[in-house]
Amino acid sequence: MNLSAGPGLQQDMKFTTSLRVVLPAAAAAALLSAGLLSAASLPAGAATMPKFATPKAYGTSFQRDPHHDFTKHISPRHDGILRGWVTHYRSGVAEYEPIRWVKDKTGHTEGHFEGPPEGDVMAYASPVAKNVVFYSAIGCKGTTVTVTNGGLGSKRCSRSELISRMKNVHHPALITVYRGKIVKVQEIYTP
Repeated sequence: MNLSAGPGLQQDMKFTTSLRVVLPAAAAAALLSAGLLSAASLPAGAATMPKFATPKAYGTSFQRDPHHDFTKHISPRHDGILRGWVTHYRSGVAEYEPIRWVKDKTGHTEGHFEGPPEGDVMAYASPVAKNVVFYSAIGCKGTTVTVTNGGLGSKRCSRSELISRMKNVHHPALITVYRGKIVKVQEIYTP
């Protein structure tokens, strides 16, 4: 191909070459700006938080944390999502334990959640992050069922509402722990 064929062809080649440079840069800028917008809508640190495997909401066995040493003082669970409930809350720290779904054999109800048997030490304690994300299964006022098809809470409520519930009654939930703190709580609806 003769590039000296004329100024028009050389101009087209320069334009095409500049598009090869400009378009990827523009696409990268658009992706970056979209990423910044979605990262801004997440709690601090959530943009870098890895995706954890979600356990079954109504799983029938206790989740284990094989790397946790329960013989030492009560401490945070390793990073991940635990099906559990908070058993005690004080001064920004929640104590929690794994739970499992027990089907009702009498047929009167669908079943219920239960914690570990008495004497089985499976408790954890973690600070509740200042920017914790809380999804309620019964609405923020506790009067309306707000769940997804899987029985998980879908109504986002405030941190103060979460703390209030932690202080009062055991609420089954998927509890996400990241870097030693509780960063997300998604209630599980109990029929």
